[in-house]
Amino acid sequence: MWDMLPGGACLGGAPANFAYITSLFGNRGIVASRVGQDARGAEALQRLEMLAMDGSYVQGDPIHPTGTVQVQIDGKGQARYDICSPVAWDFLEWTAQWGSLAAHADAVCFGSLAQRSAQSRASIRQFLSATPHSAVRVFDVNLRQSYYSADVLAESMRLADVVKLNDEELPKVMELCQLPCAGEQISAETLLKTYNLKMVCVTRGGRGSLLVRPDEFDEHPGIKVQVADTVGAGDAFTAGLVHEFLRGSSLGRMNLVANHVGAWVASETGAMPAPKGGRLENAIAEIRLEN
Repeated sequence: MWDMLPGGACLGGAPANFAYITSLFGNRGIVASRVGQDARGAEALQRLEMLAMDGSYVQGDPIHPTGTVQVQIDGKGQARYDICSPVAWDFLEWTAQWGSLAAHADAVCFGSLAQRSAQSRASIRQFLSATPHSAVRVFDVNLRQSYYSADVLAESMRLADVVKLNDEELPKVMELCQLPCAGEQISAETLLKTYNLKMVCVTRGGRGSLLVRPDEFDEHPGIKVQVADTVGAGDAFTAGLVHEFLRGSSLGRMNLVANHVGAWVASETGAMPAPKGGRLENAIAEIRLEN
């Protein structure tokens, strides 16, 4: 979908943001989504092509418009969203093409917002069920407006291997799922045990993040930057996290890479900034070369 920022429209949406950053790490990031057969949809596909990303798995909807979200940025660069509904991505269709994509996936990242409609929720769950047993299923919680429920959150965590959420979302998720909330680490450990997860990640904005596995945890203090806006920073963090998770990296390494890439995106306008040789971009390049 398009993020309608104060300075103009920027292509965004969690699937595209995640896939873009994934591709910067040298992986094959694929967007499985849906746009309208309208000017914004055509522009989105053109933009993906310009970014050297595969748009062939983005469906076209002849009825519903391409998604947009009105984004307000406060004085600290924090974003607030007003998400339009219904739009094309509320009508994701399960297809043989998506089935083939799922069968070859090493990792799938899915969120709660995309499941606000019954049709898209069913398609996402079919996609997850079609992935190989070895694939990593990452549930990125995104509590936006009223577009979530206890049932969607609980079922998504049951289907996931890794759950990522922020420190404001964590107590809400615990309450909705009727689980005790007793601090971030203990709550993360409760989610691990309740939903048989491999890892839980709690992000803390500019204060870094907490990663918890059944037998270990790691905290990172975050990377200090001048924030332009926070749009897409969480998706970038997730992309860095998954990149390292697939390589069997330590929790410390995952935290380091994820915080670097999330901070870089936060320091730029929009969710898909172009690398241009700055300090954080160089740090990300060095991280990539070390793999």
